[in-house]
Amino acid sequence: MRPIRLFFLLLGLWLAGSLSAFAAEAVRVTPDSTAIDLSTAIDRYSGQGDKIQIATAPGPDGIVRRIEVSAREPGTQPSWVVFALANETDKPIKRLIVAQHYRLAGSGVIWPDLGSTRIQAITASQGSALERQDSPDSDVFAVTIEPGTTVTYVAELQTAYLPQIYLWDTDAYKDKVTSLTLYEGIIIGIAGLLALFLTIVFVVRGAAIFPAAAALAWAVLVYVCIDFGFWHKIFDIDVDGTRIWRAGAEAVLGATLIVFLFAYLNLNRWHVRYSYVAGVWLAMIAALIGLAVYDPEVAAGIARISIASITGIGFILIVYLSTHGYDRAVMLIPTWLLLVVWVIAAGITVTGGLTVDFVAPALIGGLVLIVMLIGFTVMQNAFAGGGVGHGTVSDAERKALALTGSGDIIFDWDVPADHIYVSPEVETQLGLKRGGLEGPASAWFDVLHPFDRDRYRASLDMLLQQARGRIAHDFRLRSVDGHYFWYQLKARPVVGADGDVLRVVGTLADVTDTKAAEERLLRDAVYDNLTGLPNRELLLDRIDTALAQARADSQYRPTMITVDVDRFKQINEAVGVSAGDSILLTLARRLSRLLKQQDTLARIAGDQYAIILVSETQTEQIIALADTIRRGMSTPVTFAEQEISLTASIGLSLYDPQLHPKRDDMLKDAELALAHAKRLGGNRIEVFRPTMRAQRSDRLSLEVDLRRALEQGEMQIYFQPVVRLEDRTVAGFEALLRWNHPRLGLIGPEEFIGMAEETDVIFDLSAFVLERTAKELRVWQEALEVNPPIFASVHISSRQLLRHDLLNDVKAVLARTPVLPGTLKLEMTEALVMENPEFAAQILERIRDLGAGLSLDDFGTGYLSLTYLQRLPFDTIKIDQSFIHQTSKGTRPTILRSIIALAHDLGMDVVAEGAETESDVIELYQLGCEYAQGYAFGQPMTVTEARRLVGATGGVEAAA
Repeated sequence: MRPIRLFFLLLGLWLAGSLSAFAAEAVRVTPDSTAIDLSTAIDRYSGQGDKIQIATAPGPDGIVRRIEVSAREPGTQPSWVVFALANETDKPIKRLIVAQHYRLAGSGVIWPDLGSTRIQAITASQGSALERQDSPDSDVFAVTIEPGTTVTYVAELQTAYLPQIYLWDTDAYKDKVTSLTLYEGIIIGIAGLLALFLTIVFVVRGAAIFPAAAALAWAVLVYVCIDFGFWHKIFDIDVDGTRIWRAGAEAVLGATLIVFLFAYLNLNRWHVRYSYVAGVWLAMIAALIGLAVYDPEVAAGIARISIASITGIGFILIVYLSTHGYDRAVMLIPTWLLLVVWVIAAGITVTGGLTVDFVAPALIGGLVLIVMLIGFTVMQNAFAGGGVGHGTVSDAERKALALTGSGDIIFDWDVPADHIYVSPEVETQLGLKRGGLEGPASAWFDVLHPFDRDRYRASLDMLLQQARGRIAHDFRLRSVDGHYFWYQLKARPVVGADGDVLRVVGTLADVTDTKAAEERLLRDAVYDNLTGLPNRELLLDRIDTALAQARADSQYRPTMITVDVDRFKQINEAVGVSAGDSILLTLARRLSRLLKQQDTLARIAGDQYAIILVSETQTEQIIALADTIRRGMSTPVTFAEQEISLTASIGLSLYDPQLHPKRDDMLKDAELALAHAKRLGGNRIEVFRPTMRAQRSDRLSLEVDLRRALEQGEMQIYFQPVVRLEDRTVAGFEALLRWNHPRLGLIGPEEFIGMAEETDVIFDLSAFVLERTAKELRVWQEALEVNPPIFASVHISSRQLLRHDLLNDVKAVLARTPVLPGTLKLEMTEALVMENPEFAAQILERIRDLGAGLSLDDFGTGYLSLTYLQRLPFDTIKIDQSFIHQTSKGTRPTILRSIIALAHDLGMDVVAEGAETESDVIELYQLGCEYAQGYAFGQPMTVTEARRLVGATGGVEAAA
């Protein structure tokens, strides 16, 4: 039975121990220890009710006792801390237990601890009761530890947070308080004198930066007095009131920092938005001051974040303005850099990174030092202007300042002595020695431009004769190296009592840049910026001259030649604008080498050149030269290791006095011949014939007919089959638009699409093709249920893709004519996508989300990067027919296999265009190409033929 009793006895003791607090570990106190940090030796308890049972630390006899301590107010649940002190000497030891009300280190940023009474009472396990000492900023208790005893102390806390508790030697604590009080007095005195001094300077000087700096100094003074407890000595402020004052002072400090930065940097001068931002920020901080009354912790947290933000943003702004030559910002950099360091140190301190006792006083002293440096910076800036910075100046002083500020050069001619004086700046610019331009007025003839000497002499003589008025004269002076500089002389005479001119006084201004700009403007008005060739205006002027000479001399027969690069728009889209400009410059050089000095070459449009040919008069020689020009223009241009093939169309207008009475007639006739050559396919020469003038009116009527073509039902859609190579079945169709003109018959898209894009008819035509193709696709899918389903492709032009209404058009068509997802495909070329790849990617993603398919047409002819190819949501690649046709060696381009493999790796289907023979079809299938289209599978067919091909005989009404 005894083992059982012993077991239950031990179990009861363990349960009893678990219901009470564990024994604390004693801190050994020696007579020579001046200060002991008890923060790490205390045990904290909460949620124990209004009573707590504590197991005392074992004494010298090793016995652990248990005591019970009750709260001062029954029914409360305070927090408790327990610690034990041991005196192993044979003499009693007297010490002070100190807990500060407020401690900056570890106080926090968000909802910071702003101070409070920490300890309500301390109960000792033995000995006499502890006496509370008077202290405005700490809870201080006197304690006596008897010799050879270990005493456990239970402290009832006012709040749950106890930042630090120290055991101080009485004399050491008094010395520490005395030295700290002396330091605080010095800092408060310096801060007060600085605030008072800046206020006095503000009253004396009145500049805006002084009240801002004074307000900042007063705000720092108030904050220092609160932190050092100075207000407790003057006003009766309790601990809760101190929390409100502390939060309000931090908010005011942030506000005055904004005001100073705004006033010192003159931010309202730089941008009005700075004023708005500063105003909103100040209003927010003003609201914080009111919030401090109700919730000081929240207000102080926001204020601390605001001070850090102002410091960081202010530093960035100061550096930015300094790099832009603002002297005030440059002067403030060192001081503001110290403020940034101070804010970083304060941030580390309040977050608990620095916990030593001297950190808080050092930060306060550093803040006062920063304000002192700000005051010095303000004083240096304010008084740097000397006597003319403020106050009144005389009219003569104001004129002298204005002349200095303008940067103009003084010109003074003493007429009786015939001696000219000019400022040394002009002599330095010309490379002359000092006094090189001083002397008689006639000495300037040596450096004046020969064309300006007479006007210089005449203008000065006029002033001497009339003895009134003023001159504004431009002339050129030669420098030592032979270059000329333009100057403008503005001067007026000074007349004596006898009416004679005594002096001619004025200013010289360097206007070389202005003259150069004027010359550039004059040149740009008549010359092309890219090639340096004459433009249309200068060309017309030279045509006038040539026609006048032709009328005077019957042997003189000028010829007008216009040259245009074929398909240059597509070339420009493929290689880019900069490469296109290089091509135009190369062609201009080629043409210049083919002409003689008396001929004129001009650039009159983007890719169009004009030639006034006077070196050849025989028709055969003129046509031979034109053919030489055509062949010269057709030589490929190499760009980025790629040969770009070119062709040119040429129009000739031979001089005829009856047909060309005016300059415009000759140029227009050459352009008509050029347009005729372009319509016939390009790469040819056409000589103007009078009948071409009638054909020009036909194009205008064709534009009018195009606008009515849709209303008249003249537009028809043809469909070219796209065949699945695996089983030779129809996989889909590509929609092709044709114009059945009532007079001209069936017209292909190459004849009217360009015209449609110029006149905005393209949008109506595209909507028509999209709508009718969707209807036909629905009929095919209802008649032919295959997997994958049959599809239809519609080509999209550049103007459609860049138009936001394209999304609405596709959405509306798919809503009215439901087809299987991804089967109505929109086709676009590489060049079209690369015009604006980022915008195209966004539009294409949204089109795919609507349920339409996307096909990349003419793949391989542009410069679409693989990065964009991966990002763009295409599901099909159509390989350009140039890769399908055999080369001159009877083989197909080796890159064809790579393109097909690349498309498959990206998960895309491949359609080969231009399959014309059976061998093309077989080889494409062997290379892994899924689909092909071309004349090998038939010509484009009508709606009825397409329905018959897929077996659809009913359904939706056929497209007209």
